[in-house]
Amino acid sequence: MFRLALAVALISSPALAQVASVAGTDGQNALGTVPCAANAGDPLQSCHAELRRHDEGNITLAVGLGGGQVRNIYFKDGVPESSSSTSKMSYETRGDLLVIYIDPGEVYEIPKAALSSQ
Repeated sequence: MFRLALAVALISSPALAQVASVAGTDGQNALGTVPCAANAGDPLQSCHAELRRHDEGNITLAVGLGGGQVRNIYFKDGVPESSSSTSKMSYETRGDLLVIYIDPGEVYEIPKAALSSQ
């Protein structure tokens, strides 16, 4: 019985449930969620996001952080170039994810496929 309870606890763990999802698209732009953390030490949570494609390979990802706060991340040819924050931004690739860090503790996990040219 203990093993069953442990398995159910692991399956329902929020840490395992944080993946990007698409709720709607018009073939170019998309609405959905991305895993994010707004503050250092916070666990990843599902944040509402909008991906907007522009001319010449530019993409804007708008992520709702709660409390009316939105973080815009600007991409050129699938690479994050800047954000709406004045803080330092860095990124790394982990398999098929692009993990973006904005000081002091924001984290965003974006599937690389979402940023590929169409």
